[in-house]
Formats: sequence, structure tokens, C-alpha cells
Amino acid sequence: MRVSVREMRARALVRFLKKTYPAPKTELYYKTPFQFLVAVVLSAQCTDKAVNKVTVTLFRKYKTAKNFADADPRQFEKELSTIPFFRNKARHIRLAAKIVAAPPPGGFRGKVPRTAQELQKLPGVGYKTAHVILGELYETWEGIPTDTHVKRFARKFDLTNHTDLKKISHDLESLIPKKDWKYVNNGLVLYGRYVCKARKHDCSAHALTKLWPPAGSRWPQA
Repeated sequence: MRVSVREMRARALVRFLKKTYPAPKTELYYKTPFQFLVAVVLSAQCTDKAVNKVTVTLFRKYKTAKNFADADPRQFEKELSTIPFFRNKARHIRLAAKIVAAPPPGGFRGKVPRTAQELQKLPGVGYKTAHVILGELYETWEGIPTDTHVKRFARKFDLTNHTDLKKISHDLESLIPKKDWKYVNNGLVLYGRYVCKARKHDCSAHALTKLWPPAGSRWPQA
């Protein structure tokens, strides 16, 4: 089967990510599985650093799905008030916690679901969030999560024509072998956070840009 130019470029990028970040893990703070779900929901349109400032204290109080489900709504909102869209996120977290804490068939007896389909039925959990959770908690990679970093590099390296996050995920999934999906999100997050940041700069000497020099003049909006 003939490999497209985009496929060759995507696979070259992934080879670098595999070598540079062989065991990529999240930088979100958590100790229990449901705390990680909460952290990922909070991280939407917010930096991991800002989320960790909140959760390092929050997670001393709330550990299990039932703890979050039983949280006082007003107090919980106040505890999340430095996070963007904190009211909606607080409501989604509490509703998701009630579902997870409930017994079957409607709930999961306190266990974070293990499939993308089940996770995406929870309030506040979409395609990206579900696949981040599955990868981090269960080492299951049934999809490529696309956040602002992945979106930026997918467009910077001309791997997609889309701006919709889910469509970008599907484009990347079609270009990259499934066995390598685990390296994409966390690898590009770390590369984007510490090497090639979003603000326009000279990135011609960066490792990924050297693989495809035209990327050095492409600065898509996040």
C-alpha cells in the first residue's frame, strides 16, 4: 500500500516522540482514578499548572466518586472558583460522580469506566477527555486525544485540514499506526510546553521542525 506524504511526515514525528518521550505521562496531579477524571475535566481551556494549584488542596478533601457526589454545590463551586468555567465544571463533576458512584446497571460502583463509550456518557467527558483517561489510567489507547497542543502541531505540520478537535483526532488516527497512538498526545504536550511554545518564534533549530522545515513558518492559532 502506498504511503501518503502526510503519513510519512506523521510517522517521522512519532518516531521522534517515541525516542524523546518513551514513557509519556500526564503532569496533572492525582492520587485516585476518579481524581484524575476530575483533573482532566478541570483542565479544559486551562493549564495543568493552574489545575494542580487547585487540586493539590482539593484532593485532600475529595478522594472517591462518592466524596465528589456528596459535595455541597456552593462550597464546591467556591473551591473551583479560580478555574475557567468553574460553575459548569463543578456541576458536571458532581453529576458524573453520582453516576460513577451508583451501583449497576446505571452506575459503576465507584470505578472509573474502562471504555470510551461509557466515559463519554458522563457529563463533562468528551472524546478527548475519555481517551486521556483511558490512556493514563488503563494504558488503553483506542483513540488519539487532541488538545490545544496536538491541534497546534497537527496544523503546524500540515497533518489535517480541520480545526475541530475530534476531526483532527480522526485524521491523526488515520495517519499513525495504532501501536503508536499512545505517544502522540502526551508527547506533543510536553514538546509544546517545554520546547516549541505557541507564541511565534524562530523554531528552525527545533528537532521536529528540522524534520519538515516548512513548519517553521506555520503558526496556526491555538
